[in-house]
Amino acid sequence: MGRSTSRDSSSFSASSARKHFQWRIKKSPKEGAAERKEWDDQDEEKATLSSFTSSSYPYQEDTAAAAAAATGPKKRTSSAAETAVSRLRSVLAAAASLRRNRPTGLGARVTGTLYGHRRGHVHLAFQADSKSCPVVLVELATATSALVREMASGLVRIALECERKPSSSSGGGGEKAAAAATTRLVEEPLWRAYINGKKCGYAVQRECGPGDWKVLRAVEPVSMGAGVIPGDGGDTGNTDKDVMYMRAKFERVVGSKDSEAFYMMNPDNNGGPELSVYLLRV
Repeated sequence: MGRSTSRDSSSFSASSARKHFQWRIKKSPKEGAAERKEWDDQDEEKATLSSFTSSSYPYQEDTAAAAAAATGPKKRTSSAAETAVSRLRSVLAAAASLRRNRPTGLGARVTGTLYGHRRGHVHLAFQADSKSCPVVLVELATATSALVREMASGLVRIALECERKPSSSSGGGGEKAAAAATTRLVEEPLWRAYINGKKCGYAVQRECGPGDWKVLRAVEPVSMGAGVIPGDGGDTGNTDKDVMYMRAKFERVVGSKDSEAFYMMNPDNNGGPELSVYLLRV
């Protein structure tokens, strides 16, 4: 009785499990085919994703290595090129500065220019050539109109005198006295000015500024002559801003370290110089 009961219960559970299992998988042919196709698609997608992931990692590593190998020399090459360009620019800038601000360069023939506004002060510039920076640029206290009237009357002699500094051997001054003793005559900062023997105040050595360069660039094609450069007066008729100039070649004569002379050269070589400039250290 007990055995039959247990056998019946086990057979019932097995039959019910088979029925349950058959019920779970028993479907219509169309549904079964659709479900199998969905499983096959999922398996195929998983396999494709796995193969793509496994194959993409080495490619990414190779790409990164190649990029690093290519970037390294390129960065080094660009850095070297930038350094070379920077050095070249510094050399060119130094050469241009040396050319424009050279301390010497006045030879036996120089270009001299007198210029100034009608009611302004006279400027006197001496250049080694028409394009170089002035070696001597002095502003006189004399008005431009007064000098023009003086030149219209005949020969003009401009004398610029500076005081002789005590030498270092005299015992006073130290380094400052030694530096003053080695100062070239054309580099003296302050002068007493005389025009045809009459004292005309002082003259001051100055740097070539933008206004001076504007005038010198305007008269650069002129080898010898005089004229007027129009100012910013426009149509108002105001001529005070006009710049009057006279430009010529000068012969430079060095007497000693304390005396130099500049004689204006006449193109026809007839008569003496109409304008002479003397630099003296007394």
